Amino acid sequence: MKTKKALKFSETTIWLAAMLLCATASLHAQEPSAQSAAAEKHSMQAVQIAEDGKGFVLADSKTPFVPWGFNFVGKFGQIVEEYWEEDWLSVEADFRRMRDLGANVVRLHLQVGTYMNTAEEVDAEAIQRLRRTLNLARDCGLYLKLTGLGCYRLNHVPAWYDKLGEAERWQTQANFWEVIAQACAGHPAVFCYDLMNEPVITQAKEGEHPWLLGELEGFYFVQRICNEPAGRTSPAIAEAWVKKMTEAIRQHDRDHLVTIGVIPWAQVFPGAKPLFYAPEVARHLDFVSVHFYPKSGEVDKALTALAVYDIGKPMVVGEIFPLSCTLEELDQFIDGASDRVDGWISHYFGHSIEEHAAGAKPGGKPVAEFLEYWRKKGQGQ
Repeated sequence: MKTKKALKFSETTIWLAAMLLCATASLHAQEPSAQSAAAEKHSMQAVQIAEDGKGFVLADSKTPFVPWGFNFVGKFGQIVEEYWEEDWLSVEADFRRMRDLGANVVRLHLQVGTYMNTAEEVDAEAIQRLRRTLNLARDCGLYLKLTGLGCYRLNHVPAWYDKLGEAERWQTQANFWEVIAQACAGHPAVFCYDLMNEPVITQAKEGEHPWLLGELEGFYFVQRICNEPAGRTSPAIAEAWVKKMTEAIRQHDRDHLVTIGVIPWAQVFPGAKPLFYAPEVARHLDFVSVHFYPKSGEVDKALTALAVYDIGKPMVVGEIFPLSCTLEELDQFIDGASDRVDGWISHYFGHSIEEHAAGAKPGGKPVAEFLEYWRKKGQGQ
């Protein structure tokens, strides 16, 4: 078994600084022609909120920027962090393909167990692979929406992590974000930090996993940040957790944007109010990120639910796909939301249009038709 290169949390700052210094020295040591090519790769501008608070712009030119792209967990049924060391060429191919399909943003999912060996011990090699992925994104002209704290497979969640109580778990999560922000600060390919995929505040029932729920074909994409309210209100819990995570990031990166991708409960329960985008919580976040899967015959209902999240901050629909509606209805939803939404991120499953058309899973031909639609739709954004 391969031994992981590990660092104590207190050592990470020194190690990362040295790693970044070496990378900079390597760039300056290149031949002039290679140095020019490398400088060209670094020409991406950071993404900021527009001065009027409506949408995004590139930092230097102030050119409007519309996030458009894909969620990329990995090859269908896999997680990229589980194979990127052995099959880096396929990761490169997927990034180039997503760019060819019209993406300018890729939502990349980062798991706790990949980067944290213990609550305070960091996997140094995983951080180096993350930096390599950032450089790949930069070279492809792609920005990354870095979604953190994933625990997508039960058998890959570290046993020590599941044993932690809420306070210790939150501290480990803050440590995670400190490490990620430190590694990513200043890198031009970072679009934003997405604190967690679809967090919820519910009490676990008997027989349930204390922290994970919403199983989908062996993956757990929903996660509790609290499973015992202990007299606290949900808004108070959400505000305390988001504040702790954002403060961890801001210790090392004060420039890149911060958001959190949420389930639109207003679509499930008409009249429901946002929790993570309530005023006391949203003040810690730079923009809204919400996940929408319109249902057939209910496009207007979905648009009504979307309006609940229009709180005066830019909005990105961080997940969308014709999962329960036709492609025509999806198009109606996107067009109907155009006055509220400032960016869209769908799904890419590791196959080309041609491969899906030939039967590649999931979906085969319908996914091929969607990708063709998405590529064309993106050209008009």
